Amino acid sequence: MKRKNTLVASLTIACLVGVWAAASAEDVKIDGKDYRKISVAEYRDKMKGGWIGQIAGVCWGAPTEFRYQNRIIPEEELPKWTPDMINNAFGQDDLYVEMTFLRTMEEHGLDVSIRQAGIDFANSEYPLWHANVCGRKNLRRGIAPPNSSRPEFSKCADDIDYQIESDFSGLISPGVPNNAILMGEKFGRLMNYGDGMYAGQFIGAMYAEAFFETDVVKIIERALEAIPAECQYAEMVRDVLQWKKENPDDFVACWKKIGEKYHDNPEYRKWSCSGPTSDFNIDVKINGAYVLVGLLYGNGDLDETIKISTRCGQDSDCNPSSAGGVLFTTLGFSALPPRFSEKLDETKVFDHTAYNFPALLDVCESLATQAIEKEGGFVREENGERYYYIPRIPLKPSVLTSCANPVDKPVEGDEGRFTPEELSQLKFREMDDDEALDKYFAGFRASHMGPDMKPGYKLEFRGRKNVFETHPESREVAAVLSRKYKASKDSALHMVVSHHVAGDFIGDYELIVKIDGNEALKRVVSKDTVGEDGWAQIDVDLSDYAGKEVLVEILNQPNGWSWEAAYFDSIWFTP
Repeated sequence: MKRKNTLVASLTIACLVGVWAAASAEDVKIDGKDYRKISVAEYRDKMKGGWIGQIAGVCWGAPTEFRYQNRIIPEEELPKWTPDMINNAFGQDDLYVEMTFLRTMEEHGLDVSIRQAGIDFANSEYPLWHANVCGRKNLRRGIAPPNSSRPEFSKCADDIDYQIESDFSGLISPGVPNNAILMGEKFGRLMNYGDGMYAGQFIGAMYAEAFFETDVVKIIERALEAIPAECQYAEMVRDVLQWKKENPDDFVACWKKIGEKYHDNPEYRKWSCSGPTSDFNIDVKINGAYVLVGLLYGNGDLDETIKISTRCGQDSDCNPSSAGGVLFTTLGFSALPPRFSEKLDETKVFDHTAYNFPALLDVCESLATQAIEKEGGFVREENGERYYYIPRIPLKPSVLTSCANPVDKPVEGDEGRFTPEELSQLKFREMDDDEALDKYFAGFRASHMGPDMKPGYKLEFRGRKNVFETHPESREVAAVLSRKYKASKDSALHMVVSHHVAGDFIGDYELIVKIDGNEALKRVVSKDTVGEDGWAQIDVDLSDYAGKEVLVEILNQPNGWSWEAAYFDSIWFTP
């Protein structure tokens, strides 16, 4: 039966559940098999709309990102959309990371191995954060995927990362959500595990359905079939759907329900690097909930969907990007108001990628054709126009697991690491923490390091190479670098140190040096106590301990519990 014959019923529901413009695709039966039929031109139009939705969402929300933690953004404090904002997209990690994955498949085929995907991701040169940077660091250390994302190797595996860069997986999977699931197993497993990966599979499956379905609730419910029903992420999706029914016109009431369970309850924040109590919450479940709030309460309005998702706070550029992308896909580019695309510079190449906007659309169309054919579909020309025939196939979710309770074990032995041949393909290699401390930091050892802000060896920070970051275990327990040292009458300890800075997020801390338990130095390291380059050299005289072997401890002491990381460019003794 053709879908156009069912649109009257769908439109009748529009006022109740938030349905937007109808699709023109058809359901057809060939040799007893059910197919979805959509013209290649319509697919491309909707896929193009999806990219514009992503871009608009991230550009609109970018000025608010993580500036509103555990609180709603007042509407009057939202940025106002202007058409030229669209060109702020070219340096966004929400976009250039997923284009890395597209490039991998363009060069190596849709069935590229996860190990090759890992090599390409390890060779990326752009800035990353959270699960992405942990996964890439593991890959550069020779830990092959899927081990690179496992909770044994990453404390960020439930962070938002693959959710924000999974949109590509649905945009190349029209009507084939199993391909979006496989993309999660291949690319999502480079940096995320459990709920962190399921989130991206869910987002991808929403896009896959948005090419054919116009009812937001049905899109969400269909995407739920793509992930294990027992996982916490699926629990969150069901909760938000229920809370929308209970509060049909009050997104703030729904937002409060989300916060009570997915922010305040530590059982739902067990494996996010932000920890179980911080107002800063980058866990994938609460941010995924904010994507759904925008879709459910936006009622098909382009501006309201993005604005509501943004107003929920936390990762308030990534979340409206996903919500906008799904919504705009249902409409297609040709139905969008010009204000979202008229200023887009289609000749400009996205940072760290090979793609301008037309090239991006071309590679997605090529990969979508491959995905459809792999699923048993085909392309047929009719009356001078090309059509996709896409089979309806049951979804095959990934195996249920979680970061807090993994059901499988890491790949052991040589299979768990890159081979010498694979290592030779890596442009960047990273040392583990102890190796770096031995080589660059006088053989100190780190202890009492909390998971926040991903402490450890860094290739670069604030213009310096080979930096070591510490972060306190808690508000009460300082991070410590320590070692024994035999002092002489001319001995001194030297450090070059800095504090955290990322945009408007500027931290400070107390740097304390103890010698055999005696405090030898106490100094605040902040933007006011470092040099113009952001670094300061600190020296501690050890001559009073001449002839003695002493315990030297360098403490990163919390000082207000806001971006408390300490950064060491170097540590050395003289003589």
